[in-house]
Amino acid sequence: MFTESNTVEAYLSDLLADLGNPLANKAEEPSPNYLRKPRRTGWHFAAPADIPRQPHELLVEPWLRDALIRLNPEIAARPDLADEVLYKLRAIVLSVRSDGLIRANEEMAAWMRGERSMPFGPNNEHVPVRLIDFDDLGRNEFVLTRQFTFRAGPAERRADLVLLVNGLPLVLIEAKTPVKKCISWVDGALQVHEDYEKFVPELFVCNVFSVATEGKEFRYGSIGLPVKDWGPWNLDGEADDARGQTHPLKSLRQSVESMLRPQVVLDILASFTLFATDKKKRRIKIICRYQQYEAANKIVERVLAGQPKKGLIWHFQGSGKSLLMVFAAQKLRMHPRLKNPTVLIVVDRIDLDTQITGTFTGADIPNLEKADSREKLQQLLAQDVRKIIITTIFKFGETPNGKAGALNERSNIIALVDEAHRTQEGDLGRKMREALPNAFLFGLTGTPINRADRNTFYAFGADEDEKGYLSRYGFEESIRDGATLRLHFEPRLVDLHIDKAAIDEAYKDLTGGLSDLDRDNLAKTAAKMAVLVKTPERIRRICEDIVQHYQSKVEPNGFKGQVVTFDRESCLLFKAELDKLLPTEATDIVMSVQPGDRKERPEYARYDRSRDEEERLLDRFRDPADPLKLIIVTAKLLTGFDAPILQAIYLDKPLRDHTLLQAICRVNRTYSEQKTHGLVVDYLGIFDDVAAALEFDDQSVKQVISNIQELKDKLPEAMQKCLAFFPGVDRSQQGYEGLIAAQQCLPNNDTRDAFAAEYSVLARIWEALSPDPLLGQYETDYKWLSQIYQSVQPSSGHGKLIWHSLGAKTIELIHQNVHVDAIRDDLDTLVLDADLLEAVLSNPDPKKAKELEIKLNRRLRKHQGNPKFKDLSERLDALKERFESGQINSVDFLKQLLQIAKETLQAERETPPEEDEDRGKAALTALFNEVKTPETPIIVERVVTDIDEIVRLVRFPGWQGTQAGEREVKKALRKALFKYKLHADEELFEKAFSYIRQYY
Repeated sequence: MFTESNTVEAYLSDLLADLGNPLANKAEEPSPNYLRKPRRTGWHFAAPADIPRQPHELLVEPWLRDALIRLNPEIAARPDLADEVLYKLRAIVLSVRSDGLIRANEEMAAWMRGERSMPFGPNNEHVPVRLIDFDDLGRNEFVLTRQFTFRAGPAERRADLVLLVNGLPLVLIEAKTPVKKCISWVDGALQVHEDYEKFVPELFVCNVFSVATEGKEFRYGSIGLPVKDWGPWNLDGEADDARGQTHPLKSLRQSVESMLRPQVVLDILASFTLFATDKKKRRIKIICRYQQYEAANKIVERVLAGQPKKGLIWHFQGSGKSLLMVFAAQKLRMHPRLKNPTVLIVVDRIDLDTQITGTFTGADIPNLEKADSREKLQQLLAQDVRKIIITTIFKFGETPNGKAGALNERSNIIALVDEAHRTQEGDLGRKMREALPNAFLFGLTGTPINRADRNTFYAFGADEDEKGYLSRYGFEESIRDGATLRLHFEPRLVDLHIDKAAIDEAYKDLTGGLSDLDRDNLAKTAAKMAVLVKTPERIRRICEDIVQHYQSKVEPNGFKGQVVTFDRESCLLFKAELDKLLPTEATDIVMSVQPGDRKERPEYARYDRSRDEEERLLDRFRDPADPLKLIIVTAKLLTGFDAPILQAIYLDKPLRDHTLLQAICRVNRTYSEQKTHGLVVDYLGIFDDVAAALEFDDQSVKQVISNIQELKDKLPEAMQKCLAFFPGVDRSQQGYEGLIAAQQCLPNNDTRDAFAAEYSVLARIWEALSPDPLLGQYETDYKWLSQIYQSVQPSSGHGKLIWHSLGAKTIELIHQNVHVDAIRDDLDTLVLDADLLEAVLSNPDPKKAKELEIKLNRRLRKHQGNPKFKDLSERLDALKERFESGQINSVDFLKQLLQIAKETLQAERETPPEEDEDRGKAALTALFNEVKTPETPIIVERVVTDIDEIVRLVRFPGWQGTQAGEREVKKALRKALFKYKLHADEELFEKAFSYIRQYY
């Protein structure tokens, strides 16, 4: 039999043991054992019994003591000093229970990176203590082990594989079986994140990252990272010599060979790990994505090589360029061969409070300076300051009388230029090059331009780089990795007999949109278009359409929208119309207001906000509980604005090229499971010709956007693929007879999982199109398929990847006109049925067995999360598997089904409803204790009691199965959280609601 242990776990173990070759076997001079230099730069396997530690000890102290003596001359001279360091490290491990896992991990990371010192020098002088040698890998001990058991109090967990460096467990790997379709890497990641991190947090105090795989996909994440954000590692392994072969474990091997090499693990620890403070003042850990790792290292390699002196980094919008700059700057600053360089971060916004600046300051990067004036920039460069300097491109142009000149001729200045197209090809870019004649210049962009008049490739691309870029992370890769979402666009032209030819003529002249910089040049063309697009009847019709579209397609899933209008006057016209259709607080305008506007356009004055006021408004927009639903803009927030809750952009402004792509990519950020795509609604026919609208050489740009019409075309085929699983089944048959007939067409796990995969495709299309009238003809079949899907879902909750939770619109459809618990669930009668017992002893009826199994499944699902019932659920799944694989006959199957049913009823009798609710209170208490920090003391007991009381008031039996019930309980929960100012934390809200759904 294939098991996770003898397949994936064993395969990984063998792969890792082969990584890294022994060092040259030269004869070593005799030395004491503790000065022995390890001979390997790769992992070597050690069985658990050969590791000198007890289950309650995290650190392998004998190995760590050896390393301290080997790597620190002061400790080598007095080996007893090693005990002082070990004492400090043990204290950090113990602190995890009081300070939290992130704080303990951050302190341990500082020790592992050699950032902590002890008074071991002459006259008790402090000297840095090294636990790991990052420069000479051969001086470290790299060990791989399996079934690493760790015990903390009563909790004991066993990790499948652990990678240790000098006795410090840096990487934990959870392997799952590759032979069950409904089990995936997600199950392993959830085990790490929701079980191990919670119950044995000590195990992760040294952790750099964890890995989960089922042999097909490889995903990794750092402590505290929600499983939906675990990422792949798609850099090819260096030793990949089988590119042409289709080995089923090939992609896993490539990821392992690339990411889990000792040098890469240590590089991630040293240069690609950050601890930052998020907007909610919580400490978080961030590690790199593979595209950030590759690009940052390519920048460092180029600077070390000394030439060429430039390079273009082309990474798609939303794929993490701000963090890439942080990682690159951090590694450049720390590199010993670069002799303390100056790193310039050049942004193109007029003010410095951009997303990039926020990322740098949030990540506590040392030696950071803001040059917010030409004088400050001149002073910092003239004084040869060796720090990270953040400035804007405009500061290079602000010279008296427009004169330029060299500010610093040093060659170890490295400029990383954000959005390297808008201002870099012109005068400002030239002045920056004159100011820093010998600097390295790297341009980072999500939307390069390759046209004769404005060419990013010419400005930053080096001739030596094939295709003109140093690093490329494209649209398709970003979507494949789940870093960003696909975009669907919907043309909704308002037919008001506007002269389309006149619009097209005016539109051709508008090449770069109407940003603040080029509005004057385009005033004449704009005036022509303004007459056409601002007719009152047209705006009224568009606003009616926006409201109808938003309320039916976007709002039901909890998302928000952005309206992009022609100009500032249009913003006011749209706001006035939308106020007639929606509450005033549902919409607001964000636009720039000029100093002269107060006299000339007093109606603009109310939108003249300070930076802090604008940020507070945007935070309200990001808050799902806030009534602000739609934000109206014309030039602001089209670039750099990050609000994952934003799903739909309503375009009524002509945009092209990078301006268009940047604008529509506001909606491609990942958010919750329900957000499967971004929506672009087009009122001007901008997408009539996608190729013309997005004038890029690269063909893949055109694939970023899929037309809603394409989804409509795919729907019949997706529906047919699902229905094909049920040949000859009468879909009009009601009750258990109909359900059993359908389920008999899905006789085993493989078929059920194949159906689940096809249904997932159909459900995504349905959720994207709903409530389009086209769906009406398919509604009956879709509702039937959804109910079948729900009825065969594994009861134990396994297989969280393929067996996704149903979308909001599907649930609404299922519950329309369906009374709560309309299907009778008379399990008691069935278990005590004398005829059935007789049938067990003589000739078992497969239909009776199926009916019992369905009812049992439904019953167990009601108690998901209760350990008593979890065991029964897992027994039921295992029993079905044994029966389907022919290990037991139908008589035994029915007998054991009856036994599980009896135990289920018994467990229900012994579990008063209050017990489930008490467990709910316990789960909520644990959740709020987890989010509590010294800065935000929460009176946990009071919060939980309030939630408990208010939820009990509004719930009713079976509320989880109705939209109204879910809505009322969510409202009650928000009300309770609002009292303690916790309503804005979406992750907290979702977790709390899932516990309530489970236990109440």
